[in-house]
Amino acid sequence: QSNGAAPSAQRDFYDSVGDDEDWRENPSAAFRVGERLVDRIFSGTFEQRDPDLIRENLPLNWLLATLYFRARVEGLDNIPDVGPAMLVGNHSGGNYIPDSFILGMAFATYFGAERPWFALTHSAVMAMPIIGPIMKSFGSIPASRENADEALRRGACVLVYPGGDIETYRPWWKRNEVTLAGRKGFIRTALKNEVPLVPVVNIGSHETGIFLSDGQWLCRLLGIDRSLRIKATPIQLGLPWGLWATDFLPRLLLPAKIEVRVLPEVRFPRTGAAAAEDDDYVQECFDDVVLRMQTAHDEMAARRRWPIIG
Repeated sequence: QSNGAAPSAQRDFYDSVGDDEDWRENPSAAFRVGERLVDRIFSGTFEQRDPDLIRENLPLNWLLATLYFRARVEGLDNIPDVGPAMLVGNHSGGNYIPDSFILGMAFATYFGAERPWFALTHSAVMAMPIIGPIMKSFGSIPASRENADEALRRGACVLVYPGGDIETYRPWWKRNEVTLAGRKGFIRTALKNEVPLVPVVNIGSHETGIFLSDGQWLCRLLGIDRSLRIKATPIQLGLPWGLWATDFLPRLLLPAKIEVRVLPEVRFPRTGAAAAEDDDYVQECFDDVVLRMQTAHDEMAARRRWPIIG
């Protein structure tokens, strides 16, 4: 509008996706509009978590996880008995993240399915047929700081994988590295909300697939790093496709032994909004958490004699 005014419907649109005035001419602005629309489409999933479904499927899911992945979870007593908490894990296994389902099952078994539990998940994964609706039923919500804040406000335990697609598609030979892709937003969220931060480490989940490259270069070439927030797409080897470059197709997960360890809560000297805005302090907290997780992962890796077999 030349006079700066916009009709009500148009104003509602801008209120929903943000006011990038040059989004029609500026491709980067258009990508930001698309990104916010994706988040809006797949938001509002707090009520879709189904405790009854979780409880009813625990016996079968545990049977499958035990027989196929020889799943083992330890340290659940490190999670506070009541109230909100943020759990941060190393992201492994591509889109299928069997360790995340195993941890969710263990949480529901230990604390009860009624205790609120949400996992921050990439919107693109939640849009996948079959898998997406299942993940919502088990507590997945779109990954955003706003959703994390809201889940914590509701008194929930929130699982976050800061490394996202970059870490979960890391090459096979980097499977024992914990980097969290250098992303520190979870530190700021925990500090701002003054909630306990509980690290979680898994080993074996990244052995359920053989990733040769994280394909970041391919995402930049295709432009999906901006349009869909997909920063990596793996080049992998496996069944039934042989060699292919995505993880949005069904594939056979290798029967790797998966172990999950919940570490003791990290207690930061300072918390609150001011601490969350202190970049140097946030970096210090981040380095501390990564070191704790890498140390635990190294201990778990030292116990394994062979990949996949354990």
